[in-house]
Amino acid sequence: MKVLLAGGGTAGHINPAIAIANTIREHDKNAEIAFIGTKKGMENRLVANAGYDIHHIEMRGLRRSLSPSNLLTAYYYFTAPVKARKLILDFKPDIVIGTGGYLSWPLLHAAAKLGVPTAVHEANAIPGKAVKMLEKEVDRVYVNFAGSAEMLTEKEKILCVGNPLITPPADIETAGLREKLGVPKTAKKLLLSFGGSLGAQRINEEILTLMANYTAKHPEIYHVHATGKNGHAEFMERATALGLDKCENLRISEYIYDMPLWERVADVVICRAGAMTLSEMALLRRTCILIPSPNVANNHQYENAKRLADAGAALMHEEKDLTKDTLEQSVSMLFADESKAKAMREAIGAFANPNAKEDIWRDILMLTSGELLSLLKKEKGLDHT
Repeated sequence: MKVLLAGGGTAGHINPAIAIANTIREHDKNAEIAFIGTKKGMENRLVANAGYDIHHIEMRGLRRSLSPSNLLTAYYYFTAPVKARKLILDFKPDIVIGTGGYLSWPLLHAAAKLGVPTAVHEANAIPGKAVKMLEKEVDRVYVNFAGSAEMLTEKEKILCVGNPLITPPADIETAGLREKLGVPKTAKKLLLSFGGSLGAQRINEEILTLMANYTAKHPEIYHVHATGKNGHAEFMERATALGLDKCENLRISEYIYDMPLWERVADVVICRAGAMTLSEMALLRRTCILIPSPNVANNHQYENAKRLADAGAALMHEEKDLTKDTLEQSVSMLFADESKAKAMREAIGAFANPNAKEDIWRDILMLTSGELLSLLKKEKGLDHT
C-alpha cells in the first residue's frame, strides 16, 4: 500500500497523521508512506522523528483579520494544488489522507480531481475551514465528536471514529518507564504541564509562578514543563533569574518528543483543552487541570473543557479567573486527595475511544479496495453499472 498524508501547522494536526501512518505500517510492513509539509513547519521535526519521508508544498492559513499575508495565501491557493498534483502523479498513492489544517486542502483537492481515494479527519467538535471545503470532494470524513456531523452536509461520508493517537502500550510498567525517562527515585509525584506545541504565553506565566512558589519548594514533586516554541527563550531567562534552573526536580523543555510516555506516568496534567489533548488524557485516564484557550474559533476549547468538568472528569480554570495561587491550590488538592484524583481518572476514561486507529485502518482497506467507493456512488446515483 502507498499512502500520502498531510497534517501540519500544529502538533494537533501532525500527530494524528503520524498515528494513522504508524497503524498502517503495523498492519502492512511493506507500506510506502510519505507526508507533505511546508519547508519551515514543525511537521519536519515530528515526521522525521517518526521515521517517515516528507515532501514540501508551500501553503499557509488565511488570517481572520485584514493582512497583506493573505495575498500570499491566495497565491498558494492556486499554486499548491498544482504542485500536489505532480507529487501524486510521481508517488502514485493508493490513498491520500489529511488530518485537518490548511495543508490538507491542496493535497486532498488534487487527489480527488485525479480519482485517488481520499479521507480527511476532523478532531475538533466544530469542523475547520479545510474540512468544510473538502467534504464534497473527499470519499470519507472521519470525525471525533458525533455532533460534528450536524455541521457537515455530506452525511453519508461521515464516520465517527474518535481521535487516532500516538500512545504507548497500556500495559507498560509505570515504575520501569519512570526510570527510563530519568525521573528521580525520590520523586513521589509527577506533574506534567504544557500549553501546546507552539506555546501559550499565559500558561507559561502561570507555570513559572507555580514553579517558583510551589513545586521548587517540594522536591518530592517532579515537575516537567514544555514551554512550546514561542516564548521558550523568555521562559528560560526568567526561570534562570529565579534560580529555577538549579532545581533538580524541575525539567523544562521547548518540546517533549516522547510526550505520550510522560503523559502515561504523570499523576496530574495541566494543559489546554484541544480535542487531541483531551483524547490523549481520556485514553490514558489522567487527572487533569484544564485551562482552555480563549483564542480559538467559536470558543470550542471552553466547550470541550466544560463538558469534562461537568462530568467530574477534570478541573477547569478559565484564564480570566486565574490568580497567582489558583494552580497551586488545585495541584496541592489533587496530590493530597487521592480519592478525588481517582474519581476524576475514572470519569475521564468514559470519553475515550481506544479503537479509533483500528476503525480507520479497516475503513482505509475498504476505500482502497473500491468497495466503499462503489457504495457511495450508488447512494448518490452515480454508479450506473
